[in-house]
Amino acid sequence: MKPLAPVLPSHVSDMKVVLYPFAALGHSDFGWLDARYHFSFARYWNPSRAGFGALRVINDDKVQSGRGFAPHDHENMEIITYVRSGAITHHDSLGHEGRTAAGDVQVMSAGSGVTHSEFNREDEATTLYQIWIEPNEANVPPRWDQQKFPAEPVRDALRLLVSGQPEHEGRGTLYIHQDAAIYGGRMLAGSKAEQSLKHNAYVLASRGVFDIITPDGAVTRMHERDGLEITGAASFRIQAVEDGEILVIDVPDF
Repeated sequence: MKPLAPVLPSHVSDMKVVLYPFAALGHSDFGWLDARYHFSFARYWNPSRAGFGALRVINDDKVQSGRGFAPHDHENMEIITYVRSGAITHHDSLGHEGRTAAGDVQVMSAGSGVTHSEFNREDEATTLYQIWIEPNEANVPPRWDQQKFPAEPVRDALRLLVSGQPEHEGRGTLYIHQDAAIYGGRMLAGSKAEQSLKHNAYVLASRGVFDIITPDGAVTRMHERDGLEITGAASFRIQAVEDGEILVIDVPDF
C-alpha cells in the first residue's frame, strides 16, 4: 500500500516541521510481530524515508507473549530500546542478560560486532520503540547497558535518558557513540515542558495527545504514536493535551 502523504505545517526561515501520522507509517504484521516503521526497514521501502540525519531506524513494535527476535548479528550501530508496555529480555554473545520493563531503556553499541536476541517472556504482549542511530566512531568494543527511569510525571522539562553529547558527561545517563541525545517522560494533561535542541529533533508521541509549539508560534498537534520532525529550531515547547508519554530524539545531520 502506498504510504500516506505527511502533513506539512507552516515554517519560518529554515525552520521546518513535518508531522508523520501513525496511519502514514510503514506496516508489517507477521502474527507474532506487528511492526510500524517510521523509516524504510526490512520489507518496507519508501525512498523518501531513508532516515533523519544519523537516525536510521524507529520501529514501533508489538511482540506477542512467548515470541521474539532469534539470535542475529549487528555491527556499527547504536541500538536503543524503549519499552512502552510489558518487558523484553535481552541475551547477547558478550554474556549480558537483562529484562527491560515498561518506561525503561536499554542501549547496545554493536561496534565491531555482537550477536543478540530479544524475547518477550511476559504473559502479555510487549510494545516498544526500537531506535537505531549511526555511531560517530566505527568498530568500538561492543557493549550493553540498561537503566530504570522514574515513573513520576515530569514538570517543565523532559528527563535526559540517553546521550553521547560531551556536555552531558557525568549526568548518569545511558551512553551512545554519537553526538545525540534522547529525552522522555510522562506528562499530565495541561502540563508544559521546554525542550532545547543542539541539532534537529524527531519526536514520538508514545501515548496521549500533545501540542508542539515552535518559536514562530505555530502549533502542531500530535496524536498517540505519531512522529514529528523539527529542523532549524533551537527549542520548542510541549503541551500535554491529555495524560501521556513523549520522547524527543536530538540527532545531528549525517
